[in-house]
Amino acid sequence: MKYILFLLCIITSSIAAQNNDSLFVSANNFYKNAAFEKAIEDYKKIEEKGAVSPELYLNLGNTYYKLNQVGPAIYYYEKALKLDPIQDDVLNNLVFAKRLALDNIAMVPKTVFQRFHENYLQKLTYNEWAILTVIFSFLTALLFLFFYFAYTPSKKRIYFTTSVLSLILFIFVIFITYNEYDRSKNNKEAIVFAEKTTIRNAPTLNAEAIFTLHEGAKVIVLDAIDNWKKIKLADGKQGWIIANEVKLLNDF
Repeated sequence: MKYILFLLCIITSSIAAQNNDSLFVSANNFYKNAAFEKAIEDYKKIEEKGAVSPELYLNLGNTYYKLNQVGPAIYYYEKALKLDPIQDDVLNNLVFAKRLALDNIAMVPKTVFQRFHENYLQKLTYNEWAILTVIFSFLTALLFLFFYFAYTPSKKRIYFTTSVLSLILFIFVIFITYNEYDRSKNNKEAIVFAEKTTIRNAPTLNAEAIFTLHEGAKVIVLDAIDNWKKIKLADGKQGWIIANEVKLLNDF
């Protein structure tokens, strides 16, 4: 009975994969023929099934870009980067999409550590850092076993030194993995989807308007009350926006 269930699972997965592949091909053909709305429909069907990938989000971003829908284009490019932070096609297309956005938000100057974190540590996702953690833990254990069973003093010194170095790297990588996971979960980035929206100093419609944002602006969500979200911009400005006017990037 177990083997039958296992076989059914394999067959079901295979059929689902083939269906997703056919939808992807269909969507790509629609895109090539400039039937962008139909392409989006097929891409979205794949997304709804949970078969997400950097390629899927890249294609969705490209399709919305062709329709001059800045918010969704930037949103899906950013989603692609969440899965693959170093994909050149996404990075290049995101630059072009951001040029269509109306808001020019200045960045707060970054510290040396922040620049190092952005340029190097963020090039890997926390899942990839977790894989490195497992590799270094296994390597540390293996080198310690070599040290324990080595007969000559020279080999013992080599294995002891390399196992200690591996242990240090393991501790360093697990620290990075935890920080990247924590940053990913707590740093709730979002994209503005409203063509134009007013940001207020309190979560009510009669609160004072402090600035405006346009479609495609990237924000960080700090808090939520009822149908309002408190946001922060890259330049440090904060305020409240109607919840359905922004869409979170960390929802996959």
